[in-house]
Amino acid sequence: MSKQINLTLKVWRQSKGEAGRFETYEAKNIDTDASFLEMLDVVNDELTVKGVEPIAFEHDCREGICGCCGALVNGKTHGSHDRTTLCQLHMRHFEDGQELVLEPFRADAFPVLKDLIVDRSGLDEIITEGGYVAVKTGNAPEASTTPIKKEFAEAAMDAAECIGCGACVASCPNGSAMLFTSAKVSQYALLPQGHPERAKRVKAMVSKMDELGFGNCSNEYECAVACPKGIDVKNIARLNREFIKHGFKS
Repeated sequence: MSKQINLTLKVWRQSKGEAGRFETYEAKNIDTDASFLEMLDVVNDELTVKGVEPIAFEHDCREGICGCCGALVNGKTHGSHDRTTLCQLHMRHFEDGQELVLEPFRADAFPVLKDLIVDRSGLDEIITEGGYVAVKTGNAPEASTTPIKKEFAEAAMDAAECIGCGACVASCPNGSAMLFTSAKVSQYALLPQGHPERAKRVKAMVSKMDELGFGNCSNEYECAVACPKGIDVKNIARLNREFIKHGFKS
């Protein structure tokens, strides 16, 4: 049965190019069946009535699919509930009277745009370098013409679950995008459709990752813990193998 709770929010407020600071707000009479973003909607409605600028946060599908939402809740990405995005985090997980500290994802490669919104376009740039396969135009080929081992198909599908939210980067002490990049490389390397650009892809995506200032993997595995889709660090090992095998080719 749902109930209502009251919370104290310490929220990071910042505009691009300006110094940030924490502001304190009260979240009153929040239904425990509400999602975290719906709680912020309620707070923003009250701020608007008071003439205070609403808290800026990113969102879109609110179904844990698009990867748009994301923030640190008490220092944890997405609030760090197992395999849960911020939009799917519900207020029943919090206690009445609890204090929550909300911050944007913290990483050198994710500059703050406003309040809880950071610029994650670096991940899009990595995708642009190799997140595609070449196909011939025309009718779709028969599925049975390209047999794929079940273990490879399942591993590729698991890697494809990555929604690019950036929690892996924000949770890594080194600000690494290795888990994200490795998921994208694995998704295509495991399937025959991705083999024509295999060598070019891994070299280009790793080079772009380095160019944009993402750190290297430091084997902390915080990325895998923070990932709301459970992307396995085995993909990082596969990325390294792909790079050693193909990355030095011209």
